[in-house]
Amino acid sequence: MKRIGIVGGGPAALFLYKRIIENSGAPVYVAIFEKKDRLGTGMPYSREGAGKEHVTNVSGNEIPQLVTSITDWINNCPPQLLHEFDMEPAMFNEFKVLPRLLFGEYLAAQFKLLQQAAKQAGIKTTMYYNTVVADIVYDAGSSETTVVTATGSKYEFDDVVICTGHCWPKHYEHSIRRWYDSPYPPAKLQQPVNFAVAIKGASLTAIDAIRTLARQNGTFSKQENGMYTYSVNKVSEGFSLALHSIKGLLPGIRFHLDDTHLSQGTALTPGQINSIKDTHNGFVPLDYIFEQHFKQPLREKNAAFFERIAGLNLEEFVEAMMAMREALDPFTLFKAEYREAEKSIRNQQSVYWKEMLAVLSYEMNYPAKHFSAEDMLRLKKVLLPLIAIVIAFVPQSSARELIALHEAGVLRVVPVEADSEVVPVPEGGCLYRYTDEAGEPRQTYYKMFINAVGQPAFMFSDFPFPSLATAAIISPAQLKFQSVESARAQIEQGNLNIVRLTPHDHYLQVPGININDHFQVVNKFGEVTASLYIMAVPYIAGLNPDYSGLDFCETASERIAQAMFIKDSSEHAAA
Repeated sequence: MKRIGIVGGGPAALFLYKRIIENSGAPVYVAIFEKKDRLGTGMPYSREGAGKEHVTNVSGNEIPQLVTSITDWINNCPPQLLHEFDMEPAMFNEFKVLPRLLFGEYLAAQFKLLQQAAKQAGIKTTMYYNTVVADIVYDAGSSETTVVTATGSKYEFDDVVICTGHCWPKHYEHSIRRWYDSPYPPAKLQQPVNFAVAIKGASLTAIDAIRTLARQNGTFSKQENGMYTYSVNKVSEGFSLALHSIKGLLPGIRFHLDDTHLSQGTALTPGQINSIKDTHNGFVPLDYIFEQHFKQPLREKNAAFFERIAGLNLEEFVEAMMAMREALDPFTLFKAEYREAEKSIRNQQSVYWKEMLAVLSYEMNYPAKHFSAEDMLRLKKVLLPLIAIVIAFVPQSSARELIALHEAGVLRVVPVEADSEVVPVPEGGCLYRYTDEAGEPRQTYYKMFINAVGQPAFMFSDFPFPSLATAAIISPAQLKFQSVESARAQIEQGNLNIVRLTPHDHYLQVPGININDHFQVVNKFGEVTASLYIMAVPYIAGLNPDYSGLDFCETASERIAQAMFIKDSSEHAAA
């Protein structure tokens, strides 16, 4: 019986468990180690990452296939659960977003259904709840991997998959009053505030903080036209929110997607990637991905827009799109994009260039580990900032709330550059230092600070299971420079992440650990540990620069299951 250990029991584990059931074809034993008391929800869809005020940024029809559809589950789940979230089954359809906590209930229910399916398939499953994994040890001699819990218990497996999910490190939160290293759990922000609050970032994480604080300090009222107004509570008359955003940009708003699953099934396969590398000096060029997975599909979807950008390279395209956004007042543009999104949803017609950008983001995630160091630097500097803004997919209700808060004089955007600095103040809060649009240095004191830039990507030194690093089973994620001159230029500019192996071989060290196309860990000699996999996004973000939630979980779990069971088939045939 094949023994599989899964470390972490959130959405990543849910999709992997489904793949194991679908692909095993033989007796399998699965053990799942979860630090909380339930499976499926992970951080985003539990009280750890959401309150009743938070909603998903995907609708029911965009959720990858599980056991039952979200619509069927809504129509058959306990009425008291729906009542808790003011949900009427008759008013729900697959195009609507859900309260995140309710969606967490759906995921937990799917896990239970998968447990039943596993039992029927002859798969034995053990769930270890409230169990923290302290270490993972790989034995090269036996090819067995041991999971070691915080209590010292040890469990041996043939394959182990690390699915530990989101992680929010604490820096000053426990030592500086009213300093929050993340908005999670949101219960800590449920407090009256009678002063200005500084928020760093303008992502969906920032909107989570805004939705919580706004409800604690005022009231939204719905108007006949569907828009909201906002009034501040009397005890919070000084309440305001200063959203510090790079160049003053606000995120894009949800619109209708023609392809609700971002072209799943069209991502480059390992074989296709190797073919591209064979004809491009051992690399997958970023320009090739941009051309084939953005511009050419756009030609079919929106020929008029394609003609506008047909002659633009990557840098020119991003510059044109950013210039358009930067030229307008943030909320003027935000309101215009809200109207565009409403029209798109009403007519069920996509905003095609934005949809193709989302597809590009999804498609490039897998060949990115085959980019040159030069292209990875270009990607992070040029393309990812545009992607992060345009495909945030802010739900309509969140957009209406941001507009209402701005019109009430409560929410403002402060344009900053990437080198802005936030300094903790011992008495509480922070000093926010930045250069304004006129080029003048500014410094503002805020009594409360919230870091809302999103999930950080961790470096190799942050990896939580020390034995794998000590035994050199894992290695830092690195990408090779095509030219020595490019590497030397980075060194001269002060980039400390350049590694020189020989006079002619320079590498860029990126966040996280090294993995292959099947998410198996790779050591510094390029050797793959075939039985050890990782889909914990904070620790592989350097080689997967834009992981996309549930879509990422579905695709990554498929590739892991393929490797896991094809490997066994080939070994059996050889024997």
